[in-house]
Amino acid sequence: MTDKIRNAMWGGRFASGPDAIMEAINASIGFDKRLYAQDIAGSRAHAAMLASAGIITDKDAEAIREGLLTVLSEIEGGEFPFSTALEDIHMNIEARLKEIVGEAAGRLHTARSRNDQVAVDFRMWVRDQADAAQAALGALVRALLAQADSGADWVMPGFTHLQVAQPVTWGHHMMAYVEMFARDIGRFADARARMNECPLGAAALAGTSFPIDRDMTARALGFDRPCANSLDAVADRDFALEFLGAAAICAMHLSRLAEELVIWSSAQFRLVTLSDRFSTGSSIMPQKKNPDAAELIRAKIGRILGATVGLFTVMKGLPLAYSKDMQEDKEQVFDAADNLMLALAAMEGMVRDMTANRDALRAAAASGFSTATDLADWLVRELNLPFREAHHVTGTLVAMAERKGCDLADLSVDEMKSAHAGITDKVFSVLGVENSVASRTSYGGTAPQNVRAQIARWKERLKERLV
Repeated sequence: MTDKIRNAMWGGRFASGPDAIMEAINASIGFDKRLYAQDIAGSRAHAAMLASAGIITDKDAEAIREGLLTVLSEIEGGEFPFSTALEDIHMNIEARLKEIVGEAAGRLHTARSRNDQVAVDFRMWVRDQADAAQAALGALVRALLAQADSGADWVMPGFTHLQVAQPVTWGHHMMAYVEMFARDIGRFADARARMNECPLGAAALAGTSFPIDRDMTARALGFDRPCANSLDAVADRDFALEFLGAAAICAMHLSRLAEELVIWSSAQFRLVTLSDRFSTGSSIMPQKKNPDAAELIRAKIGRILGATVGLFTVMKGLPLAYSKDMQEDKEQVFDAADNLMLALAAMEGMVRDMTANRDALRAAAASGFSTATDLADWLVRELNLPFREAHHVTGTLVAMAERKGCDLADLSVDEMKSAHAGITDKVFSVLGVENSVASRTSYGGTAPQNVRAQIARWKERLKERLV
């Protein structure tokens, strides 16, 4: 590419071409070529609007439309000659369009700047990613619902501090993640609604004197309305920050579930078995089955949160309107989106394929004096003890059982009476883990009937596409 051709892209202001280092730091085609489909869609909408407004002829608009379709075909067919000297996807497409249709290509940029062009391209790309994230999360929610449905009444330990706390059900635990990931769907949907305003027509920063129809281009590109302020339209990257924020929270939720799968699938817990499809072996230890997919998902939050911090740092000190710093907005968003989608797909596969080990879940639930709170609650209900006194009595009995090396249910009534004379054999009705979970009928509690009701509610919401 000669200096003359490069200068033609910038106009007559420059007498010579850029230094090679300047060209290298300035070029973004290596990554922003991912925006080709959005760039072509935006250009086609802009050309149609220019013709409708009488700014360019119908003949030129038709030539531009056909030429852009040819460019699209070349890119998708792997035949397009991307050039670093042309800086970015916008200039690459425009230069190729000129080779195809000639002078008409030069009229495409009427009433438009690369500032509003990149803003609309990037906004459409992020909007597509928000849609894709919602779809992937919907698939994950369905996989979790299937797990919950299969084990709505399977007893397992509930943990606090990773210590056995109280019995819950497998279904209840799975439904906790349904709630989390459904909120993630809502966050992406909210962000999408806010980003659905069209920057095209803002031009460089001040709008244009041409009689353009911004509502027409907004409608053509699926936006609700044009952006109301031309300065904000080209300077705003809130849409990308909101997407990254939602992605970071979602990745954090994925990481928490991944951590549990790593722990639960270990030989020390054996609460779940992960499928071979999402596990790996060891190069030296033939017995190993490693939860590598879960571990890699657990690590993705670092990349996605890093991208979020990175873009905040780029944007925090920029005056209005556009600055070249904003070229650094895309790579980190692309990387975060790619890794989020990969993590969601892997987690959906793991959840769909994993097997909960019912016997091991129940055995673990019965350990660690998990029904101690049920005993304390019984003392309050049946003996009218203040809860703090009931807590003390129960603690005494836990210590006694610990010394004897048995569970609370293995203590005799006489042994229990040594802690409080009012205890009767009726206490044993609350000491079984099944009785414990069945009693937790308060709204949001772990009782199997509650879990089944929540599963039915979420299935209905999915049918109605409310998540």
